[in-house]
Amino acid sequence: MATRQTRTLARFMMAPSVLLLLVWMIVPLAMTLWFSFQNYNLLNPANVSFAGLFNYKYFYTDPAFFQSIANTLILVGGVLVITVVGGILLALLLDQPIFGQGIVRILVISPFFVMPPVAALVWKNMIMHPGYGVLADIARFFGATPVDWFAQHPLLSIVIIVAWQWLPFATLILLTALQSLDGEQKEAAEMDGAGFLDRFRYLTLPHLARAITVVILIQTIFLLGVYAEILVTTNGGPGYASTNLAFLIYRTALLGYDVGGASAGGVIAVILANVVAIFLMRAVGRNLDR
Repeated sequence: MATRQTRTLARFMMAPSVLLLLVWMIVPLAMTLWFSFQNYNLLNPANVSFAGLFNYKYFYTDPAFFQSIANTLILVGGVLVITVVGGILLALLLDQPIFGQGIVRILVISPFFVMPPVAALVWKNMIMHPGYGVLADIARFFGATPVDWFAQHPLLSIVIIVAWQWLPFATLILLTALQSLDGEQKEAAEMDGAGFLDRFRYLTLPHLARAITVVILIQTIFLLGVYAEILVTTNGGPGYASTNLAFLIYRTALLGYDVGGASAGGVIAVILANVVAIFLMRAVGRNLDR
């Protein structure tokens, strides 16, 4: 049992790391909060004045604000549906004894290690390009007109690219949970005459509930900040059709040179992210308590 002295020593040894982490988080957040109340334009950095709540009002009344919120929710929801459903199917497939199972698992997981800008470039120039992309060649082979994905379906294209990147992560988590399922339970269900669908519905899916919740929680936190894929492929367009909240902040700061307005948007994004995180954490807690 740890004594009072050892607990004090442990806290003292952890203090530098905790302090560094707090400084690493608090300083940028404090600077963002301060700039959000300032009139600060990169074209005139010497003329900085107090703006009050003007930046928040300006960002809130931006016609692209609510569209970016909607695009963010569609992006997060679409990717989650694809990765959770696809992850379950791939986990069930990889759990079966097949030839070259180790190689197949490595190939399935490999997209997760591709950098987002690289993945976006591959999809943009080699797969979805309307002139010489793989999908265009397939469409012409069947006598159909190739689809200009980033012009006609920009947000859907981003969803597909991001889902391709995050599908291996969901598959890995769900496969790990699936392999922890007691084999005796599956054998007992088979002996009782339960078919594949019944075993999946009443045995496998409840067992995967916690893993699915963890996948949703972790992915949602990261998907709220998707940026590189949009910049490389659609640049937020056409218009604001594929602009999410993170890209709108980038556009305001580095294309509009408005640091104050972008900082206000950043504060709003942090608040929304925390609301989503609190909601998901409560959902995770209820799931884990079952």
